[in-house]
Amino acid sequence: MEIKGTIKKIAETVQISDRFRKREFVVEYASNPDYPQSLQFEMVQDRCELLDSFQEGQQVEISFDLRGREWTNPQGQVKYFNTLQAWKLVAEQSSATPSAPKPPQTGSGQIPQEQPGWLENETSDDLPF
Repeated sequence: MEIKGTIKKIAETVQISDRFRKREFVVEYASNPDYPQSLQFEMVQDRCELLDSFQEGQQVEISFDLRGREWTNPQGQVKYFNTLQAWKLVAEQSSATPSAPKPPQTGSGQIPQEQPGWLENETSDDLPF
């Protein structure tokens, strides 16, 4: 799954056991701008360092897996937990960056008008049929 949002908080890496560590971060997700949602993600193991190059307030695209598990407490009650486990983070490009190169300008400051070759020999009174 993928979503885009703004990083709201980045936590430090936490060593859970000898062989497991995780790092959590919160992203503000606004599918409806009037009601933005704060979603907590986690990165585990060697992915924890991916967050080092990001900062709070930065726009990102997150690729993640939705994880769920069942747990039975000592009293015998079954509980369910969900986790958003991110595995890829990509910084979003700013909208000020041009997406296409600008056409070259002539010395007069006007852009030359190009037309297809089949229009070059046409006169205004010629009909295509």
